[in-house]
Amino acid sequence: MSKYLLVDIGAGTMDVLYYDDADRQHYKAVVASPVIQVANQIAADSGDLLVTGVEMGGGPVTRILKERAKTASVIVSVSAAATLNHDLQKIASWGIDVVPDQDAEKLKSDGGCTHVCLADLDPQRLANIVEGFGVPFSFDVFGICAQDHGMPPRGVSHLDYRHNCFVKMLDNKPFPHTLLYEKNAVPEEMNRLRAIARQAGSIPARDAYVMDSGMAAVLGASRDLAALDMQTLAVLDVATSHTVGATLSGGEIAGFFEYHTHDITRHRLEGLLRDLADGNLHHHQLLSEGGHGCYMRKAVGFVKLEAIIATGPRRSIVDGSKLPMLYGAPMGDNMMTGTVGLLEAIQKRRNE
Repeated sequence: MSKYLLVDIGAGTMDVLYYDDADRQHYKAVVASPVIQVANQIAADSGDLLVTGVEMGGGPVTRILKERAKTASVIVSVSAAATLNHDLQKIASWGIDVVPDQDAEKLKSDGGCTHVCLADLDPQRLANIVEGFGVPFSFDVFGICAQDHGMPPRGVSHLDYRHNCFVKMLDNKPFPHTLLYEKNAVPEEMNRLRAIARQAGSIPARDAYVMDSGMAAVLGASRDLAALDMQTLAVLDVATSHTVGATLSGGEIAGFFEYHTHDITRHRLEGLLRDLADGNLHHHQLLSEGGHGCYMRKAVGFVKLEAIIATGPRRSIVDGSKLPMLYGAPMGDNMMTGTVGLLEAIQKRRNE
């Protein structure tokens, strides 16, 4: 019997699930995502800024640092700079100074400017949340998921690179939990997930795992009560920043696509789901129109889908769709889709 702490780090929220499989007791929380919290921290101060830490989700932080650099000195350590971009020359073109980590530490000691530390995982914040659940901050298993584009070689699209990393793994083992890693086994190219895995060492748990959040959402949506007995289905997770759709056949991934949520419409989503199920989607086609791309193993046939399980904080985009949409609530809560997927992935891995 095990006690689990499961965390899904998104662009808008951080979703936390505590689960005890001895009696299936669980507690949950949805709070502001780390990137929003850090961006708010930066916005609360003015003047010169020193940024250290590691790679984390970057959108709002990148935007506010670029804006701050127009009126003040912004110095970022090399390790933290990966949050903004993996091209240090591009960061410098924004007026931001990138310095070696050891130089940044010296500047921090000098105390000449406001200091901000970047990280997806804040153990003390998690401890405060869990204490609010009324349970000890000690676990058998800790799992955490986030999206990582990887670190592509110069000249290679980060979207293409992420896609190719997935293809390499899923061709060998076409299940969502294939993209779950033990904390010491995260691929070298997944810099953000590796940073999270290192931070996970400070969580009091016997075992720790990290996972891609898109695949966690796919697996979590498939664990909705309505989907448990289905063999052929599609899942759609419309999150704050990214949307992922997948077809599943007997638990295997038949295909999936990823898109930026702000670029998608209900009409386009309906077309993507039909084409995905019928095997008519092409990776470079989606890249050319601004999507993340797609992966196709086999066509399951749109007419053979038993349902489309829709989850995610932005799923209202499909309101009014004529497709056979079911609004999912894994473990009774739409916002727990990623954490339920993490739980299922870890249990599958531990039973292999």
